[in-house]
Formats: sequence, C-alpha cells, structure tokens
Amino acid sequence: HVREGMTCVISVKVPSPEFEGQTKTRLGNPEVRRIVEQSVQENLTEYLELHPDVLDSILSKSLNALKAALAAKRARELVRTKSVLKSSSLPGKLADCASTNPEESEIFIVEGDSAGGSAKQGRDRRFQ
Repeated sequence: HVREGMTCVISVKVPSPEFEGQTKTRLGNPEVRRIVEQSVQENLTEYLELHPDVLDSILSKSLNALKAALAAKRARELVRTKSVLKSSSLPGKLADCASTNPEESEIFIVEGDSAGGSAKQGRDRRFQ
C-alpha cells in the first residue's frame, strides 16, 4: 500500500535494454536493475532524511491506503456473506428465526396454510 498513488520516473540509458512482458514497462536487465535499485535507495534515503515532511506525507498516504484497503476487504466480505444468505433464502411458506444457534432454535411443522399463518403470527421470531 506504500506505492499507491505514487509515481517515480527514472531515466536510464542502457545500450541493449531488455524489457519484461508485452507492455515494456519494466526493465529486465538484472545487472542494470541492481544498479538502479541501489542508486534509488541511497538517494531516496538521503532525500527523505533531509525532508522529513515528505516522509510524513508518504507515511500518512500509506496508512490511509491501508485503511481503505481493509475497509474494502470488510465490505467485500459483508457483500459475500449477505449474498450467501440471500441465495439460501427460504421458500414462501417457511420462516427463519433470528438465532443462528441450533441449541436454542425451534422448528414447528403444521398441516395446512391456515395453521401455518397462525403459527407464523404467534411465534417468537428470535428462536422459532
């Protein structure tokens, strides 16, 4: 999440560059890559030590991105849970109770629609 919303542009002249993938957005030469990574690390560390306000801004944005990712994950899980519950919905003649504990849940079986309607109206929805 540290990199979200940040862009770094580096210009490197390489005699025979090799790129990864079809999009050609990433340099594939391992020897050049090591040199670039080392140079960026050294210079970025030095820059951030001289400009702690920039480091604070990066850390703040990273924390916000992490919080957003966690909130999105919770929202996805909630949607999945709700869709599972909806997909296992009961037919019109059956009514579920609020409790998910089988130890306290009760089931009533009645004969006929009129008896079923009365039983639905008189039940305790928490566990019947």
